[in-house]
Amino acid sequence: MATVLVVDDLPLAREAMRRMVAAVPGVTRVVGASSGEEALARWPVERPSLVIMDVRMPGIGGVEAARRLLARHPEANVLMATMAEDGDGVARAVAAGVRGYLVKDVSREELATAVLQSLQDVSRRRGTPRTRAVMTGHAPSLTERESQVLVGMSRGRSNAEIGRELFLSEDTVKTHARRLFRKLEAADRAQAVAVGFRWGLVR
Repeated sequence: MATVLVVDDLPLAREAMRRMVAAVPGVTRVVGASSGEEALARWPVERPSLVIMDVRMPGIGGVEAARRLLARHPEANVLMATMAEDGDGVARAVAAGVRGYLVKDVSREELATAVLQSLQDVSRRRGTPRTRAVMTGHAPSLTERESQVLVGMSRGRSNAEIGRELFLSEDTVKTHARRLFRKLEAADRAQAVAVGFRWGLVR
């Protein structure tokens, strides 16, 4: 019985995301908000299992809304939605404690994976207050290629696009991605990029 709150100031973008999220197994209800301010007001009422928050919106914006939401409700579960090349916004949101990010033109399959992963995290943590991750020890050591693939992911590039930029086959990019996922202990792209920002591997 999962409720997802989709926050985007553009009605068409909000509706498109709402439809995609509604098709994810396990999601029973999707509600929308048109601003960060509205999201802050609706969260205590809806108590959604997941918030998908646009990074850039009028008013306080998505990053500040996420920061305030997590400060008031540490148990909140937030993914940022961003356009490609918005690494600064994602980095600031990750620093505030969000789970990860989605690129707005994400495929249905990638969206479903990210949403399901976030909902599973909520289920495992049910009844346990959320705390910000504390990074200890040394940053994982990535090869040059793995670092380049991670940077491409942070910019919203698909595996095929990363391959074209690096003159690699898509299968080779996938191999590097699997290796960096293991090193970062990440389940998917969003988590890998979030961990990368936290460690300073992506800027």
